[in-house]
Parts: sequence; C-alpha cells; structure tokens
Amino acid sequence: MRSTVPGPEAIGGRLARRPIAPPGRALTWLWRPRGFAERRLAFLALIALPALLYVLLVAVWPIAQGVYYSFFDYNLLRPAARSFAGLDNYRAIWEDETNRRAVLNTLVFTAAAVGLELLFGLALALLLWPDGRFNRVATALMLVPITITPLAVGLLFRALLNADFGLIGYWARVAGISGPHGFLGDPASALGALVLIDAWEWTPLMALILLAGLKTLPQELIEAAEVDGATYLQRLRLVALPMMLPSIFLALVLRGMDAFRVFDIVFATTKGGPNDATTVLMIQAVKQGLEFFDIGAAAAIANLMIVAIAVMALVFTRLIRHADQKVAAG
Repeated sequence: MRSTVPGPEAIGGRLARRPIAPPGRALTWLWRPRGFAERRLAFLALIALPALLYVLLVAVWPIAQGVYYSFFDYNLLRPAARSFAGLDNYRAIWEDETNRRAVLNTLVFTAAAVGLELLFGLALALLLWPDGRFNRVATALMLVPITITPLAVGLLFRALLNADFGLIGYWARVAGISGPHGFLGDPASALGALVLIDAWEWTPLMALILLAGLKTLPQELIEAAEVDGATYLQRLRLVALPMMLPSIFLALVLRGMDAFRVFDIVFATTKGGPNDATTVLMIQAVKQGLEFFDIGAAAAIANLMIVAIAVMALVFTRLIRHADQKVAAG
C-alpha cells in the first residue's frame, strides 16, 4: 500500500513555487481595506488624523491637566510642595467671598447682557425685515461693531467713559449723571456699564441671527393671518415668534456661552475693580493663576466654568430640538 503523505521533496517544491511575502507586505495585505466603503473610510480617517491630533494636543490634553491640577495644592512659588488637596479648591470657590462675588457677577452679567442683546436684536431684526436698499445698507453697517476685537472695544470705551477727559464720561460727570470717578470707577455702576459695552458690540450679531430666522418664515402664513384681521402685534406674537423659537434659542446659546466667559472688555476697562465690583470668573481664574500663581485654584475655577457652559449648551440644545419638533408638527 502506497503512502499518501507527501514527501519532503514534494513539500519543498511546492513551497519553492509559492513566494513568501515579506513581513511588511504581509501586514499591509492583512490591514488593507477590501471594498470601496472601507477604502473611503480609511482615507477619511487619514485626512482627519492631523486635526484629531491637534485637538488632542491643544484642547483635550490641557483640559485633562487642568482637571488633574484642580485636585492638588499646587503653587508655582513652591512647586516642590505640591500635595493632594481633594475637593478643597472647589470648596474654596464657595467659601471665599471674592470667588462668590465673581460667580454672582458672572451670572448677573450674562443674564443682563444676553437679555438686553436679545431685546435690542429682535427690535433691529424686525426693523430690517422688509427688503429694501436702505435696510441692506443698514445691515452691512451693523456688522462694524462685530469686526472690532473685544479688547479694542474695551480700550475704546475706557477712554470714552473716562471722567476727566472722556467724550461721554466728562460730560456725564459735569451733568451729575455719574460720580466723580465716572461710570467705570463707581462700584454701583461699573458692572452695568460693562453690560452696555457688551451689548453695543454683540447686539448686531443677535440681530443678524434673528433676521435670518425671520427671512426663513413662510410668508403665506403671515399673509393669511393678515387677511384674517390679525394686527401686526398679533401676527408677531402668534405666528412669527413661535416659528422663530429655534433661531432665538440658537442666538441665546451662542451669546450665553460667550458672555459667561467674558474677559477682554473687563480686563481692558476695570481689571475686575473697583472693589471687585466687576470681577468675573475668568478674571478671578487669571488672577489666581498669573498673579498669585495658585494653579490648583485657577484650574478649579476654569473647570467650574467648563461644566457651567456645558450644562448651558445642553439645556439650550434640548430647547432648540424641542422648538424644531414643535414647529415641524405645525
């Protein structure tokens, strides 16, 4: 009986006829996408890889470091004495009077500035709603404040509101409208002045977002309401505003997140004074980190702001989604 097991010669000849791929080519063949969808996915992944690495290095890694340092008593004046502090830096935010004042000032500034910008922005959007040459020119000119950096706006208004030589501040002091130190030098009026400065710069942005929402409204519904005898205010309240809720919430979330982390105009005008009347969370974080070199306290304040902005964005996103569904349902 003949053996069916191939001998060494047969095996050697078969192996000799089949070329052995180098290890690098073998791995390439194993990981090479087979179909068009897999090749497209691999191409998109390679295209997105530099951006992903940039985000990890510039955004994710600093945030992770900030979270890590917030649990430590870490001061750059004594770096070797770094010790684990747990939640002490977060408790200090509520126990320290200056930190509590910064939280209150931030909330008041955000609510007042965004509310004022929404009110004036809606009024401007309604005025610019009809098509016309004048309205188009006015819309273009309205973009001028947005193009100026907030730091430059702060320096401009610090000069205008100066009680000694400012074009506004001097005459306001002479007329008795402001105190001897001007609007920015009085603790009772400094935060309100910053709210008005912020509203001057960012009301046009709010108006443009709301104007875009008005332009997308179906004119048939508004004309039908007019034919039915509805007044202008009734058409606005019952027809236009309910359909504009997604645009309104979008404007609120954009301006709310930006106003909550205000820094430029405060730093350029008052630097948090007088008597901490305009100290906001961002100013307090910068003071803790760059003046007192308390990295742990500064990181805790920054993390609190990140959480607050994330919660704000989540709430407004849900409101926008609910408003979209309500508008779609009719």
